[in-house]
Amino acid sequence: MKLSARNLLKGTVTKIVPGAINSEVTLKIADGIEVVSIISKESVVNLGLKVGAKAYAIIKASSVIIGTDS
Repeated sequence: MKLSARNLLKGTVTKIVPGAINSEVTLKIADGIEVVSIISKESVVNLGLKVGAKAYAIIKASSVIIGTDS
């Protein structure tokens, strides 16, 4: 797989919450670290996603904003 995205995080699907149109997919990246993505229900089926499956979180953004409460 070749991608232009710089941030590729390999993980394991730990939860899929189906909705009417989209599904919420949770990937465990490491102990205590999870990434949650909202994707179409069709994409869940097309990718063969299920709990325990290996998958990648691919993050491409032109900017990342960081903030604090102070």
